[in-house]
Amino acid sequence: MMEMYGSNPGCSPGPIDDSVLHDQDKHISSAVWEGQERGALRCHEHTSKLDQWRLTPKQIELITNAGFGYLRLIPAISLDNPLISALVERWRRETNTFHFTVGEMTVTLEDIGLLLGLPIDGNPVIGVTYTSCEAVCIRYLGRAPDSGSTSGGMVKLSWLKETFFRCPLDAHIEDIERHTRAYLLYLVGSTIFSTTTGNKVPVMYLPLFENFKLAGKYAWGAAALSFLYRALGNASLKSQSTVSGCLTMLQCWSYYRLSVGRPKLKQEPKHDCFPFVLRWKGKQCGTTNRDVAFYRKALDSLKPSDVEWCPYSNISLVAIPQYIRNNLILGRSNTMLICFDKAERHLPDRCLRQFGMQQPIPQDVQRWERKSRGVDGGVDLAGKMESELTEWIDRHLRVVDIDEDVDENDYMPWYSNITRKFVGRPVPISSEFQRMNVALRDIAHVVDMLSTQGMDDQQINAVARIRYLAHECLRDHEGNLIVEVANPQDDIVKRIRGKERVRRKSVGKRKRKEHIEHSHVDTEDVQSDLCIVQMEADQSPIYHLNNELDHSQLCLPASEGDDAELCYLPTKVVQTQGCLENQVDDSRFTHASEAIHGSRYPHMISVNTSVPSNADIDIRTKDTVIRFVHFFFLLLNIAEKLENLELPSYWPVIYIL
Repeated sequence: MMEMYGSNPGCSPGPIDDSVLHDQDKHISSAVWEGQERGALRCHEHTSKLDQWRLTPKQIELITNAGFGYLRLIPAISLDNPLISALVERWRRETNTFHFTVGEMTVTLEDIGLLLGLPIDGNPVIGVTYTSCEAVCIRYLGRAPDSGSTSGGMVKLSWLKETFFRCPLDAHIEDIERHTRAYLLYLVGSTIFSTTTGNKVPVMYLPLFENFKLAGKYAWGAAALSFLYRALGNASLKSQSTVSGCLTMLQCWSYYRLSVGRPKLKQEPKHDCFPFVLRWKGKQCGTTNRDVAFYRKALDSLKPSDVEWCPYSNISLVAIPQYIRNNLILGRSNTMLICFDKAERHLPDRCLRQFGMQQPIPQDVQRWERKSRGVDGGVDLAGKMESELTEWIDRHLRVVDIDEDVDENDYMPWYSNITRKFVGRPVPISSEFQRMNVALRDIAHVVDMLSTQGMDDQQINAVARIRYLAHECLRDHEGNLIVEVANPQDDIVKRIRGKERVRRKSVGKRKRKEHIEHSHVDTEDVQSDLCIVQMEADQSPIYHLNNELDHSQLCLPASEGDDAELCYLPTKVVQTQGCLENQVDDSRFTHASEAIHGSRYPHMISVNTSVPSNADIDIRTKDTVIRFVHFFFLLLNIAEKLENLELPSYWPVIYIL
């Protein structure tokens, strides 16, 4: 907490030693640090129409022989674009790893095999490139697409589906194979090899599906990972705004390994189905209304307790097919991954904790230039990638051995020196305090105008408690009670929707409200006794700069049933009396931390967050920190109560939170 919002917001984000992250000036984190937001990336994956294909039993047999039997089973899973965008901001193409605060992590061949069920061992996926579609489509599909459905060596996915989505039951074997090749091209073009064009797939994969049994001998999982690495590397450049590759797998990888962004399953599966991506099929809850800034801040403050290094350790091996289980050791192979013209380094030696091993300082990464190795028609790329192919051939010889004598003590000091610590620029606590104060004013306004007519007793009590908490917090931090009473609900809905439009149009920029409208309208609501009378507002500054701090302390009513009863116990903290720790009243922090125990937002702030010692921070800043933490916990308390109500009329308040 204090590292994020300390007294030195201009601290260097790193790297201090740029010998590893030598392309920092091109990386998106440099732009974000300078305030140049690009917003959420456009995520290109086209799985929504895969279930519209009508496959015959013979087609399914051929698909399984080709190595895609499990990939076919994976349904469309809604992508969390802000989460993926925040992960991309942490991806470094110099190492093909995510640089988190806890160390490096990456997607390995082990993850690909277990999450997608694709073969991770076998022949490299490489062949001949094409600059036109007509000849290759006629040969392998039996017909050529019209000119409007092609672009160079790519064909539209829509043409494939419209032409081949249904194979006649009485079709000849040659027609069945053609329909199956069209499906496989559509499948890989929608998932593991999805491109940033949005709706096209290269036809260069078609010749690999000529013989379905031979197709099953290719390392499709390694090719998918190479493609994803290249896509993440491109998307991590500040000049880019799109990302492609198998993003469903990437998102589920994050769900398994990181608590940040992980949704709550409506029902925990009794048994893990294979492939393991299926654990997250269907709709999840708990990830709405989160933007890139939310995930960025969460990843900037990631703790070891937020990471599951070995998420598959408790899963029974019986569920894993033998051809996957026998080759999982390749997850530890320092080798080259190949997908036609894309060759990317697989460097698990930088992420050994993902295999239950100790992490030493890894070897230096050999710099290599990613080249486009020719797209001319008829070019066989195997002749242009001899060194990369040699590394893949030696993949079993390049497996990192387990070393029990490794000392991890030197790793984190070294890593802190070479990594990018923060992506987002740390916000001064006073600014964050002020932003939250404005949000709380909005909450108080919405709750005060809310009619409780038609609610049951439990809901009425919850509304009263929310109102009480909101006004307690406002009074505690502004020195007075500000109440909004009974404006028409259409006005507040319109105001919230207007704010939503502003946030969507201005990427990454928050429109801060400087003033709050105060109005009073007579009401004859039978529940009017729940509304607290409007009191005079004193717009005192949040950050006191004088030597004498006057904060109104809360005196809780004797009974929680009477939430409207508030009383003031004025106290003073006089700076001239010294800077002893016991002179700062932190009872509010204690009260709030107890109230929010078990919160669903542990990654945002912890009840164990420590306040710096007096050697690091003066009495005014320390008091502000305590008030900020107290403020934050009260907001979380309100959020929890609102979510538990599950009333449609509360959506404006939840949006504010």
